[in-house]
Amino acid sequence: MKFTINQHVFSKALSDVGKAVTPKSLIPILSGIKVIAEEDGIRLIGTNADIIIERFIPISETNNNEINIDQTGSAVVSARSFIELIRKLPEPIQVEVNNHQTIKVKSGDIFTQFNGFRAEEYPTLPMINQSNTIHIDAEDLIEAIKQTVFATAKNETRPVLTGIYFSLSGYKFTAVATDSQRLASKVKDVYTLGDASFIVPSSSVSELVKQISDYSGTVEIHSADGYILFKTDQVSLYSRLISGNYPNTSKLIPTEQKTTLFLNKESLVKGVDRACLFAGEWKNNNITLSIQEHKLCISSGSSEMGTIQELQEIKDLDGEAELKISIDGYFLMDALKTIKDEEIKIKFNGTMRPIVIESIHEKSSYLHLISPVRS
Repeated sequence: MKFTINQHVFSKALSDVGKAVTPKSLIPILSGIKVIAEEDGIRLIGTNADIIIERFIPISETNNNEINIDQTGSAVVSARSFIELIRKLPEPIQVEVNNHQTIKVKSGDIFTQFNGFRAEEYPTLPMINQSNTIHIDAEDLIEAIKQTVFATAKNETRPVLTGIYFSLSGYKFTAVATDSQRLASKVKDVYTLGDASFIVPSSSVSELVKQISDYSGTVEIHSADGYILFKTDQVSLYSRLISGNYPNTSKLIPTEQKTTLFLNKESLVKGVDRACLFAGEWKNNNITLSIQEHKLCISSGSSEMGTIQELQEIKDLDGEAELKISIDGYFLMDALKTIKDEEIKIKFNGTMRPIVIESIHEKSSYLHLISPVRS
């Protein structure tokens, strides 16, 4: 294997792939990145067994990748030291591998050498089922993940709740997350054949967002043997799936409400943020929402700091004008920060019933549910 490549492009791709590598893996070869020189570009693969990131750098003058393939081949090199070296070298970079898996790197008058692993011993990629491919706009997928991932469980008591539940049915792509105290869901229209469902670890989808944050095309989603694959024309991310049955979250969403408030989202975010400063003494960061003088009252207090109370305008109100409920202020902040709409509606159905946050626009399909806490 022998090739030359633009230093900046190579360094960026290595860094992206390195996000999947555990430096001190119990399996030594998994601490490395597989570098493959193909006739039409360079392919990089990194994995920690739970997640696999594959990035392809094509030969393209328009992309300014400055790749020249002298000899095809592959090698596995220690990720940490190789990434650090490439980051610190001037350009261009020349990489050459001999039959003894020795990786030689040259940049200007700088010569380095790494001891590599046997490429054929590196894990193979999961087999992909091409019969049921989902196509979704990258921006829509990123938005669906951001509007739900925060609601996944942070402990392993119920493993299925540590991931996002993706389901496909009737040309609808639904993302749902819950930790049993709150719930977030997002529905998008997609092109697909058949129905499918899978639970993807929150760490995997969070990394996916980073990998495709600057991508504006379409993402393909494929099922694999115990894995799910998210694929663009330059990056592929495989994630191990969480096994188990996800709870029927539709039963958690109230079908009736006593009071619906229409509010300015930005003002509400700032008011809740201020109230949270005084809520730290409580286990659940309690803040109280109530209606006073035909306005929304946001309040909280602690014996150490004191109290805070503010009134905000209610743009519209449907139903009863009596309301008082205590909820986790940080849960409310997490939900509100993911919403792009300027105005939202919040539905209430009693002191000890969950609140539901929705868009005032029918075309929007997000929903956030937060259970009350005892004051």
